[in-house]
Formats: sequence, structure tokens, C-alpha cells
Amino acid sequence: MKKLGLIVVLLFPFLWSCSIEDENEQGFYLEVLPVDSVEMPDEFIYGETYNILLTYTRPTFCYEFNNFAYDINGHERTIAIVNTVYTNINCSEFSESITVNFEFSVTGTETYIFKFYQGKDENGQDKYYLVEVPVVL
Repeated sequence: MKKLGLIVVLLFPFLWSCSIEDENEQGFYLEVLPVDSVEMPDEFIYGETYNILLTYTRPTFCYEFNNFAYDINGHERTIAIVNTVYTNINCSEFSESITVNFEFSVTGTETYIFKFYQGKDENGQDKYYLVEVPVVL
């Protein structure tokens, strides 16, 4: 009986997982795109809120801005642009620069380090554009 329970527990995730075909039936998937450029201040004032602008390249009409992937680790922020890619429509290829923004509230007094995702290098490792922004009181 214990073996049967173990088999059920091990197979349970596979019974509920989705195949790639199931994803395509939804008509979309999410994709992280590299940041081309960033506009932000040279320094932050403690307690203020800032609008940070990111520009990226949208490769086809099938891509639409969805959200940011945003990770916090102390005073380090890792940020990537997430697009919804529609698979159930006919898309023509083109290249268009899109600018999106997010608000950043300064709550600490130490220098913030921002890591903006810029794709993968020739070895398949993630690349980041690093920006250090000091905080003044």
C-alpha cells in the first residue's frame, strides 16, 4: 500500500501538467524581451517616487506588453520586460521601439543597484545592464 501511495504521489504532477500543445491551444504565451535603453535619474532623493522609462524592441504585431518581471534582493532590483505573444493570429514581422514605465519609490538610504535584463550572451548566460543610483537625503 505504501508503494502505491508513493507511485501516486510521484505521478500526480504529471497528471496535472500541461503539454506544449495545450499552451498553443490557449493562443498565447509569455516571453521576456531584452531592454534596449533605460532613462532614470543620476540620483534619488529619499522618500520621493520616480518614473523609470524602459525601451525595448517589439519584433512583430503578435507581441504586446504584459508586465515587468521584478525581483528585489536588498537594495538590488532585477527588472525584465514581459510580453504576451499571440499564436492564433497572422503576424507580420517588423521592428518597433516601445517605451514602457514603472514607478519606483525610494524607501532606503543606500545606493540602489538596478539590473535590467538584456538577453543572453553567446554562452547562453543572462546579460544585464547595471545602473547604480545613490540616494541623497
